[in-house]
Amino acid sequence: MFPIHFAQPLWLLIGTGVCLMVSLFIRLTIVRRQQALQHFASAHLLPSLTSNVSPGSRFLKNILFVLALACLFVALARPQYGHQWIEVSQKGIDILIGFDVSKSMLARDLTPNRMERAKLAVRDFISQLDGDRVGLLPFAGTAFLMCPLTTDYEALTTSLDAMDVHVIPQGGTDIGAAITKAAQVLQNEANHKILVLLTDGEDLRDNALQAAIAAKDDKMTIFTIGVGTPQGELIPASELDNTQFIKDKTGHFVTSKLDETALKTIAETTGGMYVPLGNMGQGLATIYQKRIAGLQPEEHKQRKRKIPIERFAWPLGAALVLLIIDFLITGRKSSWALRLPFIKTEGRRVKSATALLFLFLLCHGVPQALASAGEQFFAGKQFSKAEQFYKKQLKTRPDDPQLNYNLGTAAYKNKQYKVADTAFTKALHTDDLELQQKSYYNHGNTLYKMGQAAKKTDPEQTAKLWQQSLDSYKASQALAANDNDMNAAIQHNLEIVKRKLALLKKQQQKKTNKNQQQKKNRQNTKKKNSSNHQNNPKEQAAKNKKTDKKQTGNKQPSSRQQKDHKNGASPRQPGKTKQQNEGQKAPVPQKTPGKKQGKNQQTTPAAMNARDLQRRQQGKMTREEAENMLNSLKGEQKELTFIPQGDDTQNTERDW
Repeated sequence: MFPIHFAQPLWLLIGTGVCLMVSLFIRLTIVRRQQALQHFASAHLLPSLTSNVSPGSRFLKNILFVLALACLFVALARPQYGHQWIEVSQKGIDILIGFDVSKSMLARDLTPNRMERAKLAVRDFISQLDGDRVGLLPFAGTAFLMCPLTTDYEALTTSLDAMDVHVIPQGGTDIGAAITKAAQVLQNEANHKILVLLTDGEDLRDNALQAAIAAKDDKMTIFTIGVGTPQGELIPASELDNTQFIKDKTGHFVTSKLDETALKTIAETTGGMYVPLGNMGQGLATIYQKRIAGLQPEEHKQRKRKIPIERFAWPLGAALVLLIIDFLITGRKSSWALRLPFIKTEGRRVKSATALLFLFLLCHGVPQALASAGEQFFAGKQFSKAEQFYKKQLKTRPDDPQLNYNLGTAAYKNKQYKVADTAFTKALHTDDLELQQKSYYNHGNTLYKMGQAAKKTDPEQTAKLWQQSLDSYKASQALAANDNDMNAAIQHNLEIVKRKLALLKKQQQKKTNKNQQQKKNRQNTKKKNSSNHQNNPKEQAAKNKKTDKKQTGNKQPSSRQQKDHKNGASPRQPGKTKQQNEGQKAPVPQKTPGKKQGKNQQTTPAAMNARDLQRRQQGKMTREEAENMLNSLKGEQKELTFIPQGDDTQNTERDW
């Protein structure tokens, strides 16, 4: 069994006092009435004059009235019975505050000192937040997470108050260690990764820049707050002693100066910004207003929370019932003495009808501010069920802008972007400017998601959808002119979509130019090849001859042989003089290429037989066989570019 708990028990005390006072007032009223009757008539006439009055009914009416009043105060005390577990989701930004707790933060160039001034600035910064999660990361020679990301700002303030220069035993200042630890804390967060560093910038390890570059790769943005002054100040030996100061190994006093150059470099490396803390701690407020507040807040889940169930409706309903019964009792002596509708008095008819109407409403339950089933599904992250619920509702009211907006929101969360696109378009047909502004904004988000999904397959469609998304954002921005928070969110989305759309168009133009250049190169190559083929027939013929030579397998004669052939001289035979070769020359009749030797072209048979016999003995063709083969080759090749060579010493023909 769960005990009954009152959320505001003070109302019980107030209600008790009020009920006692009302009871006393009713008692005094009854006494005054009796005294007035005694003055009005004699004592023996009073019973007859008040015979129709029912003291019991009047007493009951007074009791009912006081009880109804008490029930009202019980309802105000908010009775709670039982509990339920719900998962609370909030929208906000994750901010991790890195706080330098090295001894240099005790310097008094800020009032009262650097550390206390920075603590006051963090408190003022936290007071401006609403739903943003904040964590605390003190660092010196090393770093550790003192307070994880939370929306419990009181717990964060408690951790901030407990922080001092002794919270980390390892001295020095290692900004790189703080950045690395922050990256580990924020690595599993899907929200914006923001690190705010409050430090004087004196890094003794010189590894902050490398850590900042690594943080940029992890998509973390670092904002740096410079605590101190460039002129610097001596470092007290302790927080309580203002007379002793820290000295170095040589015995000289150590002066801690603000290193603005290093802090600017760290911030600019990750896309953040640097500002000095200032005498009044205005640096944090400047960063939040200029950069952090404009970021799009995202949903982050928290643990399931145990929520007590409100039961105020029961005492409120009991009070209503008691008042109705009090109204129905007349206080006269009659059957039940009730004011019923059948009584003839017109005034009583109206009052009775009103009372019965209240009673009828009560029988149907006490009205409660309960969310619809679709809203309950949506709050429980059951987006598919919420979408189906709103689709069923739209069957009876297809043009309801509010239902279409709810359907679009549920479909968007369920990643059904086409359904959301249609629903938000219909939701725009409304006279409610606030609903219209929200519809434009969500429609812009939907169009962006649709374009992102089509980017790989259809970049042109993506560009078209992103342009429509920009138009929707601009329309939403025009309707939200007086809402600074909404304007900041819209502007953030506008800049993102503009940047991605410009990059996409640039890539498309580059691809188009490349394709055109490739097409132009192909045309030029084709044109050049065609021109070479037409303008260089000799080269083509030479190429064909070379191919033919490879096919025939014959050797090319030497240049001297070609010259002799041209002049009508046969090649010289080895071992013979010029005169011997010339002495063996014989006239050769001209023959038509491709035709056989005619019958009229005769040679002495004896000579022919002797010569043919001699060649056959040497394993060579006869003259007639050689001529036939040569004529055959001339017919096939059209032009002969070789001269057959022989090693015979007799009867060598001069001209083929």
